[in-house]
Parts: sequence; C-alpha cells; structure tokens
Amino acid sequence: MNASATQATEIWPLVAYFVLVVTLVVGVMALSYIIGERHRSKATDEPFESGIVTVGLARLRLSAKFYLVAVFFVIFDVEAVFLFGWAVALRELGWPGYIEAVIFIAILGAALAYLWRLGALDWGPKRHSAGKLAKESRSPNHKEPKPCGGL
Repeated sequence: MNASATQATEIWPLVAYFVLVVTLVVGVMALSYIIGERHRSKATDEPFESGIVTVGLARLRLSAKFYLVAVFFVIFDVEAVFLFGWAVALRELGWPGYIEAVIFIAILGAALAYLWRLGALDWGPKRHSAGKLAKESRSPNHKEPKPCGGL
C-alpha cells in the first residue's frame, strides 16, 4: 500500500466526525428556527436574564473584597489541582514527595494565616480594641442600640 492511501484511511474517521458534528449543529439550529416562537416584546430586547424586565441599574459598584475572594478561590483551587495530581502519584513519589507536599501546604497555610491576620478575610465592621464600632464604619444616621430590660 502506498503512503497516500494509508493517510486517507487514517483520516476518514476524523472527516466523518467533522461532517457529523456540522450536520448536527445545523440540524439543531434549523429545528430551533422552525419550531421556535417568533414574538418580540419589550423585555426580549433587554440585555438581562431570560427576558425579564430589569429593575434599576445593572451597573453596580462592587467592593474590591469580592475580587479578593475570587482570587483566593483561584489560588486554593489551583492548590487542590496540584494536590490531586500528587495524590495520584503518591506511591511513586514516596517520602520526598510527601515532604514536598507538606511544605507546599504549609506555605499556602502561612499565606492564609497572614491574610487572615492582615484582615483581608474580615468583611465585618471595623472594631477598636475596646470592641466599639469604628467611626468610619458607622453611617451618619447611626444610633446606638438601647439596652433592653429584664423579662
């Protein structure tokens, strides 16, 4: 058998798969167009979830703490990926691999402890050492609660 015939027999499953996928995509889109509803309403043109009419502005300012939580999630998610790979190869790595994993977890634990001590994970109102709310965290209309009496 010559080389071009061998290549043609090796590539035909890929071509058949590609044709099948394109046919399926075009078929689903055509079926959606044929049996789909054709009505337009005010809510349909809104750039929001499921055509529901929006209330208020969609452009909210979010605190930077939300982004910090996202970064923390990514960091610890990547840690989990590394540890899953390590767990699969645990027998081949032996004690040196175990010690490296412990060092890796210790470094991330130290970073988490540092962030916790720094206050990056604290979302509550800021408190003085005496336990009272800081002036910055109070609203202008803030009133101290009155102590309630006995039963």
